[in-house]
Amino acid sequence: MESATLFEYLKTVQEHPEIIIVENESQADTGLEMAAYLGIKAMKLPDFRASFMDDLRSFKQELNELFLALDTYHRHSVKPLIFSPIKTLFHKFPIKRLLATQTLSFADTVDHAELKSKLHAWGYSFVDIVQMEGEVSFRGDIIDIFPIGCEKPMRLSFFDDEIESMRFFDLDTQKSDKEEQESLTIFPAFLALSDEERQAIESKIEAADINGFATDIESLGFWFLDDLSEAFVMNKSAVMLKNFDKVIEDTYALDRPQIERGYFDALEVMHEASDYKPLKVIDPLSLIELHKEKKITVISRNSSALKQEGLEHIQNLKIVEAGYTFSVISSEEMILSINHKVKRSKKRKATIILDELKPGDYVVHEEYGVALFEKITQATVMGGTKDFVSLVYQGEDRVLVPVDALQVIDRYVADSGSLPALDRLGKGSFAKLKDTVKKRLFEIAGEIINLAASRALLKAPKIDVDDAEIRRFQASAGFDYTADQKQSIQEMIEEMGSSKVMDRLLSGDVGFGKTEVAMNAIVAVARSGYQTAMVVPTTLLSSQHYHSLKERLEDFGISVAKIDRFVTAKEKKITLARLEAGELDVVVGTHALFGVKIKNLGLVIIDEEHKFGVKQKEKLK
Repeated sequence: MESATLFEYLKTVQEHPEIIIVENESQADTGLEMAAYLGIKAMKLPDFRASFMDDLRSFKQELNELFLALDTYHRHSVKPLIFSPIKTLFHKFPIKRLLATQTLSFADTVDHAELKSKLHAWGYSFVDIVQMEGEVSFRGDIIDIFPIGCEKPMRLSFFDDEIESMRFFDLDTQKSDKEEQESLTIFPAFLALSDEERQAIESKIEAADINGFATDIESLGFWFLDDLSEAFVMNKSAVMLKNFDKVIEDTYALDRPQIERGYFDALEVMHEASDYKPLKVIDPLSLIELHKEKKITVISRNSSALKQEGLEHIQNLKIVEAGYTFSVISSEEMILSINHKVKRSKKRKATIILDELKPGDYVVHEEYGVALFEKITQATVMGGTKDFVSLVYQGEDRVLVPVDALQVIDRYVADSGSLPALDRLGKGSFAKLKDTVKKRLFEIAGEIINLAASRALLKAPKIDVDDAEIRRFQASAGFDYTADQKQSIQEMIEEMGSSKVMDRLLSGDVGFGKTEVAMNAIVAVARSGYQTAMVVPTTLLSSQHYHSLKERLEDFGISVAKIDRFVTAKEKKITLARLEAGELDVVVGTHALFGVKIKNLGLVIIDEEHKFGVKQKEKLK
């Protein structure tokens, strides 16, 4: 119903607000389509869902999109209507000055040291070979840079300090385009900070004494912009598509948004559409016949789509040639889109760099199998000359792969340095091998499904713990949990209380607090009278986890021991007896734990499971 509510509001409201707040980016996209259809100048902000003090490397793309959108907004002399997902607006945004850009043009004189200093302050990463947005490489009289918001990186060639060539280049081949460019506008990779401002933010981060997180400006700098940022939404008229009480409640309960809650509580909420209704289009011809007395508009990307639906000769239809995908109906009109939402398929990135390939290297083509890399050659196809990678197969047969399609080949990696046999073209040997592997993968998938089905029938211990006890344990950590940590803990404890077997993967980079999350589960299990086993692949990890758990848990009366090859026979005997008697709450150990008898085992935690061998994984199951 939201799409109809939004359309009716946009069409009938006398004076548009500056911001329309929607639930997510999909609704913002729909709003943009409707605004374009109605001739309303509009733009959107991305769905920036980071919580306060999250590591922003995980949200790099959304943050870049947000800053670019803000820059676009500031450049409009007549401000457009903004569609924004609600979570984006919980944050303060950088002031206009911090979104400055620098334009370099052909024949400009550039001070390399000054440019290097500025790009560092602006958050660019200095690398040997540029591979992604926000990277720059200084190599003598060549500067490669991939500015934020650009589709391709650019190579600047200098004569002394003067730019004598500006050309985009290909990431996969690292080869420059032939066409020269006149200029390049560089947007900050973080913000347009001065060296002094960057140092001030770094000092703030250091003074905050944050434990367990990456503490550089790329990870946390956005959260320390308070004296340099503004509340973008304040003093702007805004309307919410619907009542977002639950979203607001959950966010302010788990997080520390930078915008006061009262702002959202005071906003107007659109009235639900009274005339327009959303329309599901399955058979356009039947719909048009059924509503032929109404004013009918058909939205189509092109005339071919109209012909496919048999609509090209129907009278009294208004045809709008556009990619809009919304359809709505009222008592007087029907707007019918015959377009399907197009899923953007990301082109798979090549994993091989041509400069690293030497003649005679073994490679694998995803369709034809193992071959030898021969050389780069040129061939004329349909009147155009292109570069190709020449691959040699058995019998001196060759396959030419366009250099812009390198994602279909990869290096061959052999076990123990053994040499592979080249595949033969036309025999289908590689296709048969792929079919065999695919068949085995389906068999493995079937085994996994059967195992999961069997586990679903098992009755697990019911873990019941007082919320106050968990909160007390969390308060003793010495730092605030992130929203993701709190959500993971809540989901684990709810599932452990369901009497069903819990099987969860906890994922996060080193230092992101996975062990802290796991310890909450250990506390819940111990308070319910059950024991925990933590299995790790190495004695070093065993020792590290043992000391971490002992330090945090023993103050709560939870006993911890370990079993690995560094434990004496006497200590091991005592630990085994206590486990079997149910007197020990937690045991940490390597594969030495396999086969150990534990009286009331309620939780098994496996760290770095990928480092265990196949037979060890079978025992863990």
